[in-house]
Amino acid sequence: MTAPPEEAWDLLRPLAPQVLGALVRRYGHFDAAEDAVQEALAAAASQWPEQGLPVDPRAWLITVASRRLTDLLRAERARRRREDALAAWTPPDAWLAPGADRPPQDGDDTLILLFMCCHPVLAPDLQIALTLRSVGGLTTAEIARAFFVPEATMGQRISRAKRRVRDSRVPFRMPGADERPARVAAVLRVLYLVFTEGYASTAGPHLYRGELATEAIRLARIVHRLLPGDAEATGLLALMLLTDARRPARTGPGGVLVPLAEQDRSAWNAEYIAEGVELLSAALPHGPAGPYQVQAAIAALHDEAATARDTDWPQIAALYGVLMELSPNPMAALNHAVAVAMARGPAAGLALLEGLRDDARIAGHHRLHAVRAHLLEMSGDAAAARACYLAAAERTHSLPEQRYLHGRAARLARTAAAPERPAGR
Repeated sequence: MTAPPEEAWDLLRPLAPQVLGALVRRYGHFDAAEDAVQEALAAAASQWPEQGLPVDPRAWLITVASRRLTDLLRAERARRRREDALAAWTPPDAWLAPGADRPPQDGDDTLILLFMCCHPVLAPDLQIALTLRSVGGLTTAEIARAFFVPEATMGQRISRAKRRVRDSRVPFRMPGADERPARVAAVLRVLYLVFTEGYASTAGPHLYRGELATEAIRLARIVHRLLPGDAEATGLLALMLLTDARRPARTGPGGVLVPLAEQDRSAWNAEYIAEGVELLSAALPHGPAGPYQVQAAIAALHDEAATARDTDWPQIAALYGVLMELSPNPMAALNHAVAVAMARGPAAGLALLEGLRDDARIAGHHRLHAVRAHLLEMSGDAAAARACYLAAAERTHSLPEQRYLHGRAARLARTAAAPERPAGR
């Protein structure tokens, strides 16, 4: 039976990190292993549609990639004329590692590969780039476009990340019990950052970067499946689903931004909402809630409100208070001010914003000005609100947000310029 190209691709995408992990576990040398896997994937993409799927696609890919890796390493060894070159690249204990086609004894190769890509030896930007390239399977060009940098720049980042992994001699294994919490936290943070950039792009012509948000959800599902007992991994997946459920209603004709209060809730993804709520309900009973679970609970309150007026703002304000205790950061404080304003009036929210004026992490951020503008508009100070909307528009690099903020400012200007109607007419 001949496999159509799309069926082959559906298999190749999830198999790629498994094959790469298997080769790195067995042979070491991250760079050469990835090159070998890419060649094996290319061979599969060309051969499987014509010859049909092999009985064991993963074993087929590992075999082809292993042969190519052996060729690459032999060529490298010959070129350098040093018999110990391969040994220098391979962790000492890897010589006794099981065969690449055998599963590791201490965990899934995909999860171990995620841990390696998010290792503390790498800076956060390198962790993100390497994760999307090696685990997500995105091309260098795709990652570069997503983060609005030249392809050459992103290629350098990925190459630098690979070199640091190689030079650090990081063993390909699950982290020990003492280091696992911090390493899991790093993996979740990278996936959270990827999703956030995909759901609300910080720059460029589009509000939403679908390939990034979709990939983050896919990887979060893998982590949840491999770490089913980790409540924060569950909470992160729930948060992504509950947030992404609103995506279909976030933009109007021409890509115009539609604020949450004005969205058509019938267009929200009901399946994502149901799945997210179910995941959250399963995670919360397992001890104190972490930041991702709290954020998921806030998202659930928004999603389950039939209308904007039905939103339980007092409960959301309370949850943001909990979030600030768990993970103090200015964005949580900003969202807390919004929730307080919705629950107790704009004056209460504006008072909280005053405490953020001197916080260098957010003082120049467009969101601080946008929130102040919204609360000033709620309080009836149209002139001050308009000035803040314009200040926010100057500071954001997102074109949809700029258009939205300029539109709000223009609407206030038109309202102020409209002549008053005589009484009784």
